[in-house]
Amino acid sequence: MATERYSFSLTTFSPSGKLVQIEYALAAVAAGAPAVGIKAKDGVVLATEKKHKSILVEEHSIIKVEVVTDHIGMVYSGMGPDYRLLVRQARRVAQQYYRMYLEPIPTAQLVQRLAAIMQEYTQSGGVRPFGVSLLICGWDTDRPYLFQCDPSGAYFPWKATAMGKNFINGKTFLEKRYNEDLELDDAVHTAILTLKESFEGQMSSDNIEIGICNANGFRRLTPAEVQDYLANIA
Repeated sequence: MATERYSFSLTTFSPSGKLVQIEYALAAVAAGAPAVGIKAKDGVVLATEKKHKSILVEEHSIIKVEVVTDHIGMVYSGMGPDYRLLVRQARRVAQQYYRMYLEPIPTAQLVQRLAAIMQEYTQSGGVRPFGVSLLICGWDTDRPYLFQCDPSGAYFPWKATAMGKNFINGKTFLEKRYNEDLELDDAVHTAILTLKESFEGQMSSDNIEIGICNANGFRRLTPAEVQDYLANIA
């Protein structure tokens, strides 16, 4: 009964000091498809599982690794519709920055502004927290960046991280495999192996999606490129 008293309140702390709606949002993230981000010396890789619930679904209509600007990309775990809204917000923020300063938005600036939007939804009436965590990567001037942004609006820079289903196993695997001298190609292999730790069935270019960011900008790998990486691992 005591728990129910706080379960539906967005801004009231429970006796244990938690905002229960944010805990529920984090549970939605933990139940989502696994996603991995790894920062290498010369770039960043984002990878995620993309499983179709039915063979009737049009494969190319579902995109999880999104391009925000020429040099910034993002992926999510959690609720897809919430993610699509945040992608639109991120692109709007980047465009406003460019129109004001006539230069691309720095990755950290974009993350801060997007985190502020997510935090606002934890204390406003008539809304709920976003049921997604984001991995945002970018390349600014001469170095790569990787951030994770959670439903509470908290954000952290990472060298490598995993989120979504079985994220604890993913992080444990990354802690064993990661090193500071990793190059982008090796980081892609490591990201695939991390996803493989909790993957059910056969990996293929149809059910995983990979994006890479380096000095040339951010882009999604084509199915043929993904298949080449999978062939090298096999």
